[in-house]
Amino acid sequence: MDFKFDQDIQFLKTNIRNFVENEVEKVAMTIEREDRIPERIIELSKEMGLFGLSIPEKYGGLGIGMVGKCALYEELGKTHNGFTTLIGAHTGIGSVGIVELGNEEQKQKYLPDMASGKKIGAFALTEPSAGSNASNLKTTAVKEGNKYILNGTKHYITNATEADVFTVMAATDPSKGAKGITSFIVEKNFPGFQVGAVEEKMGLKGSHSAELIFDNCEVPDENVLGEVGQGYVNALKILANGRAGLAARNLGSSQKLLDLSMDYVQERIQFGVPIIEHQAVAHMVAEMGVEIEALRSFTYRVAWMVDQGEKVIKEAAMLKLYGSEVYNRVADKALQVHGGIGYISDYPIERYFRDARITRIYEGTSEIQKNIIASQLRKEYS
Repeated sequence: MDFKFDQDIQFLKTNIRNFVENEVEKVAMTIEREDRIPERIIELSKEMGLFGLSIPEKYGGLGIGMVGKCALYEELGKTHNGFTTLIGAHTGIGSVGIVELGNEEQKQKYLPDMASGKKIGAFALTEPSAGSNASNLKTTAVKEGNKYILNGTKHYITNATEADVFTVMAATDPSKGAKGITSFIVEKNFPGFQVGAVEEKMGLKGSHSAELIFDNCEVPDENVLGEVGQGYVNALKILANGRAGLAARNLGSSQKLLDLSMDYVQERIQFGVPIIEHQAVAHMVAEMGVEIEALRSFTYRVAWMVDQGEKVIKEAAMLKLYGSEVYNRVADKALQVHGGIGYISDYPIERYFRDARITRIYEGTSEIQKNIIASQLRKEYS
């Protein structure tokens, strides 16, 4: 395994790092207060090609492999998590289904505009009765002539208010359970589709989640993504593929917290010395450093496996579990070493602390990852 980055990736890493430090960080508190990402940041992201990270060059994207994408996601993770979630949800679960499962006509129709950022992607699986139990979908899709009629509701859908193209899971044969689910590409202007209530969240400001309502929504036959009845399998593939990218974003955020913490503990004087001279504080930053390095190695190993075409169901679940747990532990220690200032909203630690919490829930809870891991281990040892 070789995790050295070629010149193109190094160039992009440097550009993204500069973009994060010189542009996004300057408006991070504005995003937090206004719950909105400035249009200038969106336009600069489009110019840099950030919306096309997962899309092949043939369709106008950057065509970067998973190791390269993780290198870039790591840099993006070092800034406002609402902004990185907008990008990550689009380049991950919002577009990877069309890239991996779409036919040529679908790719030609959707990917160029998604690569340029003209159209934003989203992934719609979760429902009021189907979160962790993803196979229990109530949204139905009934074939009528040359189209499907979708009825139901999705919720907690990231990018819902910004998205133009949705990868939607619906039951085409409810009697078959997981084997009766099909994937569809749904456009926001399809008859019978609307975005419902926007959810107020404790974190990820600037990244908007909302419900989707399908009221006799008409979806053309040609917008079936993959094979009929393979939607549940497709959803698992899409989610597994995106977990290395999510871990890389968690890695970047954890590294940012360590950077902020190291600056603070060397500047803050208590009892006549910098607080890093106190063993309790020194041990906390040491533990943060160890976990971050372990996560870095694990992230790039799984990314490398993805690039080799290897099966990563177990490893991706382990990485999702470990990456989110590390981010939460690092955020907790970072707040602790900062003391009172870490709890104040004018300082970024408090924001990262709130944003970290959702990583143990979205794109598969920590408990679901443990179920997947245990299931895979049983197969290996049977």
